[in-house]
Amino acid sequence: MITHVGVLPLDVLDALSPQLGEPSHARFLRLPHPRTGIPSLFLPCPGSTNSKPGVGHSILEVQAVAPPDARSWRVPLCCYAVLALTLPGYADGKLLVMTPMDPAFLLIPILRSIHSTEGKLASFRPMEDIFDDATQKVVGEAQSATLKDPSMALSLSDLERLTSLNCMKDAMKRICEYKEVTPEIIVYRYSPTKLVEYLRTKVTRLSKPEVFEGSKTLLRGLAKEGLMEDGKEGLLESARTKAACNLISQYIPTDIHVDLLATYDFTNLDKYLQSLQAEAEALSVSNTNATRTKGKGKKAEQEEGKKRKAPVKGSHSVEQLKKVNTRGMAKLSTFFQKPKA
Repeated sequence: MITHVGVLPLDVLDALSPQLGEPSHARFLRLPHPRTGIPSLFLPCPGSTNSKPGVGHSILEVQAVAPPDARSWRVPLCCYAVLALTLPGYADGKLLVMTPMDPAFLLIPILRSIHSTEGKLASFRPMEDIFDDATQKVVGEAQSATLKDPSMALSLSDLERLTSLNCMKDAMKRICEYKEVTPEIIVYRYSPTKLVEYLRTKVTRLSKPEVFEGSKTLLRGLAKEGLMEDGKEGLLESARTKAACNLISQYIPTDIHVDLLATYDFTNLDKYLQSLQAEAEALSVSNTNATRTKGKGKKAEQEEGKKRKAPVKGSHSVEQLKKVNTRGMAKLSTFFQKPKA
């Protein structure tokens, strides 16, 4: 048995710890990632004390962190706790980081698999019927992909386990139109429009200064682009909104991300960023030309120095004297020597 280490929020750990001995609760689920469709690991945590409608803390996304070089990990224990997970058959030394995830994201690839793409609206159906058809189709598509890439395999039991969670009802209402036929019967229809509206509420929350400023990486990006300076408050707000859209894009398909961006006006921000890019390119060209000019100047100086060092050609008479055969002739210095006694 190999021990892996995972980082969990304390409240999630408190709720999860009593269930680790129960396979039905602690079993990892292999589900299609909402952005890439690639099978990824998730861990249901329906007993979290921090679970609230619309927040989505009942499913944890499992990510493996494997740095190329050996290093230590520093975790603020006031907010997080370390959980050692024992998994058989793996000895790669990865750190498993589990973070809460909105279950609505996991529903996107499932519901889109049976959503009409021919402009026809799907009919309202009970959630169980929708999930039965959708999970069968997702698994069938995965089996076809498995012929080319075995890593794309999915299990129907994992998808059924996901759709059986209590949090799925709230998640369905966030991204689907629904009608209450009776107090016991509710019918749903996937709605791309409602999904984008829901994503906009997330963007609004993430782009708030008190939330956004919690990330030093995002702040450095804004500062690097000069958006933290006085007089650019309007551009700064647009930049925070666009950055929030890009954060959410990590959990939604590319086409939905494009639809989300289209609901905002980033014209002024885009013009500003394009001007920064143009200035940077002009400066780069200027530096390149200056380097080339400096190089040419050095080369010219070197050639001029070689010309100065080149021997000066004598007159015609001097050149003729150089050709005279002086073998056997006495040297001129002998005429100035003292006569021998």
